[in-house]
Amino acid sequence: MRKITSKSRDIIDRDNKVVCSLTRSYDLVVDRAEGSTIYDVEGNSYIDFAASVAVMNIGYNCKKVREAVSSQLEKMVHCGFSDFYAEIPVRLAEKLCEMTGYDKVFLSNSGTEAVEAAMKLAFWYTRRSSMIAFYRSFHGRTLGALSLSSSKLRHKEHFPSLRVEHSHYAYCYRCPLNLEYPGCGVACVKDIERTIFERELSPKDTAAIAVEPIQGEGGFIVPPPEFHKELRKICDENGVLLIADEIQAGGFRTGKFMAMENFGVRADIVCMSKSIGGGIPLGATLSSEELMSWQPGTHANTFGGNLLAAAGGLATLEFMESSKLGEKAIEKGNYIMKRLNEFKDDYPLIGDVRGIGLMIGAELVEKNKAPAAEKREMVINKALNGGLILLPAGDSVIRFVPPLIISRNEIDKGLEIFEEALKGV
Repeated sequence: MRKITSKSRDIIDRDNKVVCSLTRSYDLVVDRAEGSTIYDVEGNSYIDFAASVAVMNIGYNCKKVREAVSSQLEKMVHCGFSDFYAEIPVRLAEKLCEMTGYDKVFLSNSGTEAVEAAMKLAFWYTRRSSMIAFYRSFHGRTLGALSLSSSKLRHKEHFPSLRVEHSHYAYCYRCPLNLEYPGCGVACVKDIERTIFERELSPKDTAAIAVEPIQGEGGFIVPPPEFHKELRKICDENGVLLIADEIQAGGFRTGKFMAMENFGVRADIVCMSKSIGGGIPLGATLSSEELMSWQPGTHANTFGGNLLAAAGGLATLEFMESSKLGEKAIEKGNYIMKRLNEFKDDYPLIGDVRGIGLMIGAELVEKNKAPAAEKREMVINKALNGGLILLPAGDSVIRFVPPLIISRNEIDKGLEIFEEALKGV
């Protein structure tokens, strides 16, 4: 059982006085980390099943990344890559192109920035002014990305929004159309043509459809294989671009470097961030040479291509490949899914278990299948007290997104703590 002292409380009190607008799941004040373990300022240790929100795929304090960043730090921190040339950002861009098959990269500092660049590119290329996204989606909180996000609907009440129509994602456990897969024929995605294009937004005004390969913040929702294929077909038939938000699902978390690869679909524009920086702020927007033919200065930033971020990102990508983290994500993910499904048989609180690789969600429900939001918070907090870090998603989902380097022993110990938390609720 963890111990909380005045040291943590003092930091939290000071934080509350000067830091605004952030959401914290619980009173954890971190101090350091190693591998898949986080230590707080009191010295308590925690197995991390959150990977700092799916960022630390390579684990904490990776030697290769630390050495690459330290070496670059000795030479130069920042050069203004928008105005001057430097090799390390070029090597990072080349590596991303090699790993994805895209031709061009725009480097930025976060996932939201990657999404904003993708939106701007789609508007510029198509000369169209509107987009389509999905209910429960999350793409960021800047104004453009927030316009796409539906899971943060209340955030949009006070801010201007771009023209974005939302459609149904394939949430088969709670089908929004009250149908059942596979008999439904993925009617949810076909609704774009039947309803949106017919009554709300002409395809001639639609620049792009933005989609998460697996919905993250909305509840770790894994669509059936036909969903993205049908989406690709709709885009092709209507001259609409497909934007894949790979920010949480990418970086080998689902076994593939890009999660869309699991569905055999290739997007026109891809947004990446989180894990590709190894913990250092880094975003990337990727596309073809044809699409990314905008003139110099059409889009730019100050810190994109930052030398430390580029060095850390390149080392991260190389470590991911050499360590075969994609294969490990599948192996460990299958094991966790098996264990969670066993828990599902024993604990009615778990209504659904879903995921690919190490992007897994367990949806907690009441006896009538209603979302068990309060019980989820109880489980998460009990797990924290037992030494396990978990994060919520959706209405009542707990996400399991540990570092891809996590050991089987750590997985077993973490699942033991999770089961004890379930028993406690």
